[in-house]
Amino acid sequence: MLSFGAESFVFQFVIKKYEDIILPVVLYVCGTWSLTLGENRRLRVFENRVLRRMLRPKRDEVTGGWKKLHNEELDDLYCSQNIIEVIKSRRSGRGEVHTEFW
Repeated sequence: MLSFGAESFVFQFVIKKYEDIILPVVLYVCGTWSLTLGENRRLRVFENRVLRRMLRPKRDEVTGGWKKLHNEELDDLYCSQNIIEVIKSRRSGRGEVHTEFW
């Protein structure tokens, strides 16, 4: 069992890895898409799936069994903007995506 300090360090490392490696690749790939509701949903599902796999299942204190993190728990743990909010903020105002074809 990890102590609180070690568990916190692992959590910060996992979030840093997600924000530095995975998120930029996804943002680059979907930078020029027009996001429909279906694509918004798929991106949120992808983000939750990646975070769930990186943060691993947690042991339930009552039953002793393993339980996966639910969406609300992921939102509480990962306090940053979700992937849809990041895409929209990059497109609005100064962060608008411009693509030029020669």
